[in-house]
Amino acid sequence: MAGAQANDQPPGEGTVPAAPPVVVKAALVQAPHRVAVVPAVAAVVATRQAAPVTAGKLAPGLTPFGAITAGNADGTIPAWTGGLTTPPAGFVRGGGHPNPYADEKKLYSISAANMGQYAPQLTPGIQAMLRQYPGYRLDVYPTHRSFAAPKPILEAAINNAGHAHLAADGKSVIGATASIPFPMPQSGLEAVWNHLLRWRGYQAHFTSYAATPTTSGDYTLIKNDTKLLFAYANGGVSDNGVLAYYIIKTLEPPLYSGQIAVANDHVDPGAHPREAWVYSPGESRVRRAPEVNFDTPQVQADSLATDDDLDVYNGSPERYNWQLVGRREMYVPYNDYEFGSESHDYSDLLKPLYINPDLMRWELHRVWVVEATLKPGSHHIYSRRTFYFDEDSWEGLLADEYDRRGQIWRVISGAPIEFYEVPVLTNGANIFYDLQARRYHARGMRNRDASIDFFGAKMTPADFSPEALREAGVR
Repeated sequence: MAGAQANDQPPGEGTVPAAPPVVVKAALVQAPHRVAVVPAVAAVVATRQAAPVTAGKLAPGLTPFGAITAGNADGTIPAWTGGLTTPPAGFVRGGGHPNPYADEKKLYSISAANMGQYAPQLTPGIQAMLRQYPGYRLDVYPTHRSFAAPKPILEAAINNAGHAHLAADGKSVIGATASIPFPMPQSGLEAVWNHLLRWRGYQAHFTSYAATPTTSGDYTLIKNDTKLLFAYANGGVSDNGVLAYYIIKTLEPPLYSGQIAVANDHVDPGAHPREAWVYSPGESRVRRAPEVNFDTPQVQADSLATDDDLDVYNGSPERYNWQLVGRREMYVPYNDYEFGSESHDYSDLLKPLYINPDLMRWELHRVWVVEATLKPGSHHIYSRRTFYFDEDSWEGLLADEYDRRGQIWRVISGAPIEFYEVPVLTNGANIFYDLQARRYHARGMRNRDASIDFFGAKMTPADFSPEALREAGVR
């Protein structure tokens, strides 16, 4: 079945030919509450760092985003052939996203009972969840490398190779336009900047829900209306150095209705931290928000996640030392169309302790493993974090976060899908698990009474100003 899957292409996947790659195997050894790098891995990383990068050119056998084009040796990971770009039957722009793989059956499940045989491909955080929650499991399906992006974005990534450079001690990037800056990353900092500057679309307007179930399963749904403008993707870095603009308005429940927040992120967050303003209907005025970054508790998350947890990681990388561990084949959430399907109510999805495993799809993919260790003298509630970035898209798929004792504290999971009408692969939602509190927070859910539109009226920076926030509050 694995061999058949390697050649299976769902409708809409392209025909980019696969070139023979040099396969890098980066093995990790798991120890209690930590991931140790074995000497062989350190050698692999050193070899990658020494390899020269030629301006505007990639090594043979790599995709424009630096992934290995070919599949793996046993066929369980197929070749990348351009991704998924054709919507399946039933798709209506602005509505939900029908599952292009709905007819597939799961291959097997991973639970606490059999996790040992899959341990090398499981993150320490997922292993901890399997041990802690007896009913938790991963349902594994055939792998589809569905990531696709517009041709200008792919071409920009290739052009950025050798032209982009880290600046300000790694707190910013210069010489890059519109796409990932380092398709052949030479360091952990270059890798995390690929995640921060990855392709996420030109703009988006969507409504979604957030919830934080109690240990008994009770929750209150919070409905948000969100607009995003990705200035970096729209022709490069904007004149004022802004990476992206955000405006979020809470619609439900009545207790929070009418609260609005506006923020903009800069390409050099070290020199220009995130700017944010909030409007409260009770005060009927706009005020500058306090620090909205690093380990500030995330709004609506009941202290189960930090601001820089959103999007798996966001904001300035300045407080951590970053190590590029290497590529690994891992079980990760991927093509999670059922998670956001309109055929499932939020009560189907939100269960005590964890998201309903029936509605999460896991696949075997190659990921970049990046380790972040808190710098001496810097403050953050997480002493160490390990990120698992999709090699095809640089989307954050999973993260393990450790407390000051070096124990796993929190696990972040994405629920990515390819929005085939754009095309762009990004997380439909984020789930933040706190293993010590035995609770989780989910945000970005769009199962019912929700929508997403990437092609509405063209947004401008003026739509995200304090003045625009004041007008939205008055309306």
